[in-house]
Amino acid sequence: MVDVVFEADRNRAAAYDNGKEIGESTFSPSATMWIIDHTLVEDGYGGQGIAGRLVATIVENARTAGVKILPLCPFAKAEFDKKAEYADIRM
Repeated sequence: MVDVVFEADRNRAAAYDNGKEIGESTFSPSATMWIIDHTLVEDGYGGQGIAGRLVATIVENARTAGVKILPLCPFAKAEFDKKAEYADIRM
């Protein structure tokens, strides 16, 4: 089972498979927005929705923090483009 964890101290959401890090989505924070700048999942884990879960975890925590997101990472941008439920938080 792959666990996705928000790691505020490292400005990222990370995916772990039995304790082994297998992916991450990182962001650069400011007072009013977070810029998602990188999303990567190791080879062999593609097609499982893990990258989408990483972005969703950042979105959930940004909402809690009351900040908007600017999705610069190509994957995050594609997620924001196809998910209407992210429109409220998009910068």
